[in-house]
Amino acid sequence: MTQRMNIAEVAPEGYKAVLGLEAYVRRHVDATVLELVKLRASVLNGCAFCVDMHSRDALASGESARRLFAVAAWHDAPFFDERERAALALTDEVTRLGPDGVSDDTWATVTKHWSEEETANLILAIVTINAWNRIAIPTRAQPPLDV
Repeated sequence: MTQRMNIAEVAPEGYKAVLGLEAYVRRHVDATVLELVKLRASVLNGCAFCVDMHSRDALASGESARRLFAVAAWHDAPFFDERERAALALTDEVTRLGPDGVSDDTWATVTKHWSEEETANLILAIVTINAWNRIAIPTRAQPPLDV
């Protein structure tokens, strides 16, 4: 599969805007949770480029391979605390946004473990990785083979 385009080159101003949102969420969401959210959304969306990137980023920052592998089956994995599980549940529902949006049960769980501001920033993080996935997938962004 060959990459179709590099959006950063073709639409640099738009790409820079998405980078701005990325910079914001990096400053406002816990780094460990942020990488889990990015990996989970990327797995759900089937974005090989982002799964590769965020797996490598998380490993480099000290995350365990075992937890990263378990993100695919987080519901049944015992490796995540309640706050992380709430973030992963919200990631699932925002990424797969159905006709009813996010369920009341998921919302209640998230707001039990995250403040209102933290919840807002978590939503922005989920929206941001979904935007990156929606850039990488149609353009067929490829993970580097030389890593």
